[in-house]
Amino acid sequence: MSICFLNNEYVLLSEAKVSVLDRGFIFGDAVYEVLPGFGGKFFALAQHLERLNDNLNKVSIDPPYSSKEWEELLATLSEKNGNSDLSFYIQVTRGVAERNHFFPMDCEPTVFVMCTNLKSSSNPLIKSCITRSDNRWGRCDIKTTSLLPNLMLKNEALLSDAFEVILLKNGMLTEGASSNVFVVSKGRVKTPEVSNFILPGVTRDFVLQVLNELGITCERRTVITAELFDACEIWLTSSTNDLIGINLLNGKPVGNGQEYPMLERVSSAFTEAKMRSLTS
Repeated sequence: MSICFLNNEYVLLSEAKVSVLDRGFIFGDAVYEVLPGFGGKFFALAQHLERLNDNLNKVSIDPPYSSKEWEELLATLSEKNGNSDLSFYIQVTRGVAERNHFFPMDCEPTVFVMCTNLKSSSNPLIKSCITRSDNRWGRCDIKTTSLLPNLMLKNEALLSDAFEVILLKNGMLTEGASSNVFVVSKGRVKTPEVSNFILPGVTRDFVLQVLNELGITCERRTVITAELFDACEIWLTSSTNDLIGINLLNGKPVGNGQEYPMLERVSSAFTEAKMRSLTS
């Protein structure tokens, strides 16, 4: 039975309870973070905690723990769940208060952390995607739990037998519903620059580091729709799926639909760098 962490206690996930007046439940007034762990070691832990604190600051919630305290909490939770390969979900809400649109001044944050088994992708080169208009709100740089637009888009992908939805806004590529996007054409790698419409992905940044180590230049700039559809390779990055190649976009092959030499090179280097970087 899975053990979770809720407000300074380790309890069975099935027994964890929060108040119906918690602002995370009432308003989605909360932020979250997801990070992978492998046998009690964590990938890019410092970067994930930095992003969590940045998001808490953006929504004016005081960080409940220091980085060291978070690390100790996650290590304990990992141990209580067998130190297997796990995905850790952290959620911090503003806390319990009378329902009011104004931020309460004396609210203590609700802290919840759970973990699930981490499943590796069976084959990163056979994923299909569809495109849709990016109709989400204008602060996608905040990793908030208010994810209804993303959920609707992900379910469109499911109904289309696709892995992900790649989003377009005003003729430009933004990101996936739960991933960042890289485009390769004519031997050049491109990815949209981080903005209020794009979440600053930790795995995205790690891929950028790997590309730099390989001597491959990545252009961080506006990527127009035509560049996406003309790409010979398209990659998705996320904390739980690492680096994934797309071979079908809206039912049409990406490149030749079979060979992705740039992805194979970068994916191999990514895996090696990731294993070296794991922190206990």
